Amino acid sequence: MRHDHLSDLPEWDDDDFKDEDDEGEEWKPNPTREACKALYYQWQQVMTVLNGALDSMTVEEKEDGFPADYWEDHKGMLLGDAYQVAVKIKSSEAGLYTIRMENASIIRKNAQFIKSSMLTMMAEEVIEKVHGQIIRDEIDKFRELFKSWVSTFQKDEYEDEWGLFI
Repeated sequence: MRHDHLSDLPEWDDDDFKDEDDEGEEWKPNPTREACKALYYQWQQVMTVLNGALDSMTVEEKEDGFPADYWEDHKGMLLGDAYQVAVKIKSSEAGLYTIRMENASIIRKNAQFIKSSMLTMMAEEVIEKVHGQIIRDEIDKFRELFKSWVSTFQKDEYEDEWGLFI
């Protein structure tokens, strides 16, 4: 992890989302993209505190606890889910309703998993309670931005072949 960029996520670049169909339309407000950008920046905050907490994990073999290997695997799973959230946020800007909804579902599931994992990690004293609580608080802020972001989605003419997002 680079210490000058603790979230390990790339910076948001509006140019990544330029489309030749939108040429000359850049001046128009895009509430979904602005909400998405705010969501991404908040997830960078979550990643910063998550990386810090996981880097300072202390795993001691306990007779009645989880083995040390479990916590290393769990750490990898948490980081994988966290990075996937960032990818799904950015890839939702493809603009299709079904892709946004699918990504939103994955984002919600991963964020909830990370938040609930903090309770176990705090209870097992693998991370400090204050660190776990900060992560949970940052995810709560993320959830509020998430709700605002999802409220900007507009159904389009494409059908979800699976019938989930109709």
